[in-house]
Amino acid sequence: MTRKVGILSSQRGWHAIALEESLLRHGVQPLFFSITDLAAWIGGKSHVEVHGERLEDCQALLVRTIPLGSLEQIIFRMDALHRLENLGILIINSPTSIERTVDKFYTDFLLRDAGIATPRTMVTEDFEQALAAFREMGDVIVKPLFGSEGKGMRRVSDEDTAYRIFRSLELDRYIFYLQEYIPHGMEDLRAFVVGDQVVAAMRRKGNGWKTNYAQGAQVEPVELDASLKELSVRAARLVGADYAGVDLLPAEDGRVYVLEVNSIPGWRGLRKTVSFDIADVIVSYMLQRMEHSNA
Repeated sequence: MTRKVGILSSQRGWHAIALEESLLRHGVQPLFFSITDLAAWIGGKSHVEVHGERLEDCQALLVRTIPLGSLEQIIFRMDALHRLENLGILIINSPTSIERTVDKFYTDFLLRDAGIATPRTMVTEDFEQALAAFREMGDVIVKPLFGSEGKGMRRVSDEDTAYRIFRSLELDRYIFYLQEYIPHGMEDLRAFVVGDQVVAAMRRKGNGWKTNYAQGAQVEPVELDASLKELSVRAARLVGADYAGVDLLPAEDGRVYVLEVNSIPGWRGLRKTVSFDIADVIVSYMLQRMEHSNA
């Protein structure tokens, strides 16, 4: 019987195609499913489908995006993933891992509670408390609670600017997520963790304080020392990720902070720094998981 692996995403973009090609090289039939077209049946022949194609017919699912949507849409998508996992489908990364990492506050407190250094952070719904936190920290990064690729982030070090930005966020009923700015020489590190090892890492150099590849940062390969590899793997394990992009910030004061753990990481920038196919590494790991679960 031909093994089938589904790829869940909002569109069949670069990463989905890279995974499809890798699956074919490994003798596995890839199936693409739009995550915004999920339909779940309960009762009768209970199942989850996309336009009549049952996701339970797959031995595993690779989740590539959880697109923005209403609260109900997001909850339903995650509930459908939990349902499939309950039926014994291997999901990479698991819905629990995605829930822990798509929410920056959730990730932050898991890391900090485990003794991993993260920037001082304040999260609130209240305008006055947000402004007071800004006054205390003085120089902050204002981030969307849900977001990636550096989109929607602002550095604020002026109270008048803080006032205007915070009032705008308040009108749109956003959460205030403020993170103390850490001087870092305009560069950081991205470690790409698969299983229990760092398979690749890169240094990202920004033109300003943002160091995201999607925001124009330059990338170069870097070999992490043993302590940074251990830190990266530990951070990925804390959120339960099978593979993850771990953002490390070596600060000017000598400390290393974990900024983020991404459970749906891209690797378009990282591919420029390695001689192997990262999609093949992910697929090989997934196939090992599949074989182990069937043993």
